[in-house]
Amino acid sequence: MNERIVDKTARFPTGPGVYIFTDEAGEALYVGKAADLRARVRSYLKPGGDGRFQLRWLAAEAHDVEFVATATEQEALLLENTVIKKRQPRYNLKLKDDKAFLLLRLDRREAWPWFRLVRRRQDDGATYFGPFASAKAVRRTLRLVHKVVPLRDCRDSVFNNRTRPCLKHQIGRCPAPCVDYVTRQEYDSLLDQAVRLLRGDTGSLLADLRVRMQRAAEALEFERAQGLKEQLAALQAVAEPQAVVAGVLDEDALGVFRTGDEIAVAFLSFRGGALENCRRFAFRSSLPDDLLLGELLGRFYEGDRYVPAMIVLPQLPAEPDMIAQWLAGKRGGKVDLHVPQRGDKRRHLELAQQNAQLADAMAADAESRRRQGAERLARLLDLPEPPRRLHCLDVSTIQGTSTVASRVCFVDGEPDKGQYRRFKISAAHAGDDFGAMQEAVRRSLQLCVERDDEELPDLLVIDGGKGQLAAAEKALAELGLGEDLWVCGLAKSRLKGLGDARSESGERIFLPGEETARPLPLGAPETLLVAGLRDEAHRFAITYHRQTRGRIGSELDEVPGVGPTRRKALLRHFGSLSALRAASREQLRAMPGLPAAVADAVFERLQGGGGA
Repeated sequence: MNERIVDKTARFPTGPGVYIFTDEAGEALYVGKAADLRARVRSYLKPGGDGRFQLRWLAAEAHDVEFVATATEQEALLLENTVIKKRQPRYNLKLKDDKAFLLLRLDRREAWPWFRLVRRRQDDGATYFGPFASAKAVRRTLRLVHKVVPLRDCRDSVFNNRTRPCLKHQIGRCPAPCVDYVTRQEYDSLLDQAVRLLRGDTGSLLADLRVRMQRAAEALEFERAQGLKEQLAALQAVAEPQAVVAGVLDEDALGVFRTGDEIAVAFLSFRGGALENCRRFAFRSSLPDDLLLGELLGRFYEGDRYVPAMIVLPQLPAEPDMIAQWLAGKRGGKVDLHVPQRGDKRRHLELAQQNAQLADAMAADAESRRRQGAERLARLLDLPEPPRRLHCLDVSTIQGTSTVASRVCFVDGEPDKGQYRRFKISAAHAGDDFGAMQEAVRRSLQLCVERDDEELPDLLVIDGGKGQLAAAEKALAELGLGEDLWVCGLAKSRLKGLGDARSESGERIFLPGEETARPLPLGAPETLLVAGLRDEAHRFAITYHRQTRGRIGSELDEVPGVGPTRRKALLRHFGSLSALRAASREQLRAMPGLPAAVADAVFERLQGGGGA
């Protein structure tokens, strides 16, 4: 252990605060909080004791330790989150959050309450229903509810500006509170019925509808009876079933499955006794279990996360009182960190542990597929070893205008978004697909060569066939990398043949110097790897292109007499902005429907007026 750390720790305060282990360059390795700074950091230095010396990076990489004292333990916990976000320490947990399931939110304190779609339950006094498996499922449920119980479903901006009822009022789906066709007392009664429906209490309403339908049929009011029959069918389908687990309190259960440094975690959320959802994470960490649990709770409940009254854990985290107080402050009430030994809560914990083990199995399976994909790709392309770092470049344009390119990076089969890059292609190559690709490859590789934070790829994948691959080879030759970098072109599957003989060619890879493409097996690991890389590059390029698309033809828009319609006509007639730039005054004047004065103005702008 570095003597500087041992010496400094002896002089640390015994109060609360945050400690930061740093490497020789001063970069943060790990950030933690403590109620007693000196005791906590000392615990890392003991080869025996609580075993924290198992953190191999501490002995190998830690060069110094810093601290920030705080007045209270709560300040220490809040400061820890701030420092982690600012300094991005290498060994703290980074949970990639996913979207929660959709919920319906109803706030009875609003003037005219209505059901809103949200993704997070908050402790805000509103009533929540769900979760629902998909947006389609929740909208279907709302439609069915409104068939039985008419309620408003328009946004406040629409509701506040209506002067007469909408079509939904005419078909019986809304009581038109926007124009005071219903009193608040009557509307509250409808809300009560809707709440009972969403909670599954349909018995009394079903009986009432059956009686009304029977009376309508006996009175020969068949259309009314048919409408009531449809309401009955809607009512029977309205409530989505939920797997209910015993217990009535809101509760989260945290399961952890560990194999060495490989960690899988599952958060199960129980709301009102029902299992609402499960979130799984897989990552690597050498933190001991108590620190790991403390980090997980800090990361999972940061921001606007809803905090339940009880959190079930396999063991207490480090600094449990500090964490419990922080959670209680977020919740506005007591939060119990509980390690159950028996009963329903123990079953909840075991279910969470089982889900964590399943997450570990899925992560191992995904890693195996990624590794197998790289190995099989190496065999297919005759590479000396499986490629770990892959780059893919794609060009996006519309008729040579606003041409952009993207580069994405996969490392060990997973996106490394810190290495994604976007390029705005110069006007000289904007209308030339091959020239644009050559420029994009050259600029991308220049970044890898010139910048310390970038590396050359083990394999460069070009989105396209022979032409795009040849353009990439020219860029490699310009930079003197032709012999040092493996490159290939990836062509999408195409339809070939006619009539009954029509079939798909499948994904194909082109290699330098080979006339015939090498086919990729359908659904094989290597195909999924490179196709996923290509699709991500395409998505990234399209996203950038959409951002710049609104500026297409900005030079033309500055020409008097050229608006959006005439601009499109010019681009359609000449084929691209590059061709339009190259057009002579006579060619512009010869364009049908373009006045001579406007043709002259366009020519002057693009050629003589400094527009080129």
